[in-house]
Amino acid sequence: MPDPQRSELGDFLRSRRERLSPKAMGLPSVRRRRTPGLRREEVAELAGIGVDWYIRLEQGRTVSPSVTTIDALARALRLSKAEHAHLRALTHNSGRRAFVPETVPPTIRRLVESLNQPAYICGRRLDILTWNAAADEIFAFGRLPESDRNSLVSVLTNPAMRRLFGTSWADEAKRLVAQFRTTHDLWAGDPAFIALLERLRQGCPEFSGWWEAHDVRQPGGGEKVLKHPKKGTLRFEYASFQANDDPALKLVIYSQI
Repeated sequence: MPDPQRSELGDFLRSRRERLSPKAMGLPSVRRRRTPGLRREEVAELAGIGVDWYIRLEQGRTVSPSVTTIDALARALRLSKAEHAHLRALTHNSGRRAFVPETVPPTIRRLVESLNQPAYICGRRLDILTWNAAADEIFAFGRLPESDRNSLVSVLTNPAMRRLFGTSWADEAKRLVAQFRTTHDLWAGDPAFIALLERLRQGCPEFSGWWEAHDVRQPGGGEKVLKHPKKGTLRFEYASFQANDDPALKLVIYSQI
């Protein structure tokens, strides 16, 4: 049976190869190409590696590329910093145990609850694990069933969240999908991740297309404009932080502007 993580590695490489234009890469034009983007042989040549070696990677076969090879592929495929880091993680991640939902330590929970700004903590699957009163006023996490307390489920399948984000909903949804993709590929095949994927496919018509794009993104900050039913238009800056107690925990804090 194929290794799900190796399959995701192959899919990621293929998706990036197909995005590249031969003309933009300075390669000679060819009249007919059966598939979009570069050929496997062209990527291997640009990276300075063997064609058979690259094909094995795309096929998800068990190989152990060196850091030098991965860096060469990242340059050849013109990967972003986040994509390069994802490629490294996929090729050096093995032997993961089954996913277990995270637990927020009491000290961190009390800290979040004491903040005046909206704040919450999420885990690797983007499950919402704890939040404060200010966040509840905006996102109503406390009114959601426990099974729905997940950023992806909430934003992609809850009509109220679509209304809250308004015209920026699609951008926010795609951002979360790309962020989740980065983690998912390291846990591919785990039942907890399979179940979440199936729910998103069934609950959001746009999800499958975004998922197939195989975009990846690291957690970060930015701005959001929300259309709250009672508070009106709200503008926030937000940032995320990793917990030293458990790196799987991410603290997200909003500041109104």
